[in-house]
Amino acid sequence: MPPEKAALMQMLERMWRIRIFEEAVIEIHSSGELQGPAHPYIGEEAVAVGACAALRDTDYIAGNHRSHGHPIAKGGDLNGAMAELLGKSGGYCKGKGGSMHLADFSIGILGESGIVASSVPIATGAALAAKQQRKDFVSMVFFGDGASNQGACHESMNMASLWNLPVIFLCENNQYAITTSYKNSVSVDHVSDRAPAYNMPGVLVDGQDAIAVYEVTLQAVERARAGEGPTLIEALTYRFEDHSLGLEKVRDSPYRSDEEVDEWRKRDPIQLHEKALTSTAVATSEECDAVQARARADVAAALVFARNSPYPEPQELFEDMWA
Repeated sequence: MPPEKAALMQMLERMWRIRIFEEAVIEIHSSGELQGPAHPYIGEEAVAVGACAALRDTDYIAGNHRSHGHPIAKGGDLNGAMAELLGKSGGYCKGKGGSMHLADFSIGILGESGIVASSVPIATGAALAAKQQRKDFVSMVFFGDGASNQGACHESMNMASLWNLPVIFLCENNQYAITTSYKNSVSVDHVSDRAPAYNMPGVLVDGQDAIAVYEVTLQAVERARAGEGPTLIEALTYRFEDHSLGLEKVRDSPYRSDEEVDEWRKRDPIQLHEKALTSTAVATSEECDAVQARARADVAAALVFARNSPYPEPQELFEDMWA
């Protein structure tokens, strides 16, 4: 059953917050203000937002290198996210983690990592903790089609099924692992086809449809919370930008055509969600425009906060580190 209006509007707002946040990241990276790699989530917003809408604050998520969107979708603080990207002490990790390390345990964000598939065992471990502590929180991990081929992913799914753990494995299949099509690296038609090998349900969902993602994730969450074990969800989606900022296309032999990108842009997840709201009279165009305006103002304020935040002091280098 679709969520109520308030939840649907919150989903729209969080998608706009992700989109505008990422547009700001692209801008400050292009100007040189943001140093190092960053991996835009533009085009995939419906996956994180739809999935996180099915969770409680006390449920856990873990992400990957393309994970600005996941904390924002879980209700994370824009100020802390932007400050972290700029290496400022007001950031999630006090400016020491950067673009690929955003964590906030208070709302269940376990963190992210640039090591492909490394968050899958972490989320599985959190689910094991839930079971051992007899608590009803669930754990969900976002990973890409490339990560689905890593041993850590297969080992985690096998263990989660064997031990009946409350974890949702959510593969964001954006079609390419950097420049390699998943069709050239996955031996089955879909990543979710692998689920029967681990004796768990496998679900393929339209990753551009936030409501569809919400509905299949809610089923997986309810199943996990009821003690029925893990689920593998594959959200078929697409990143509109290149793999990472600073990674130039090979113009002589592009790995994807402009026509392919244009076709996917016609299925922009935010436009699809707004159309779903207005066509069913859940919201007016004016209400949707107001949501976008609020998100734009929030991101602008986060950028001001980040720029005004101090850098960490040198003596703080070894704080919050444990052997």
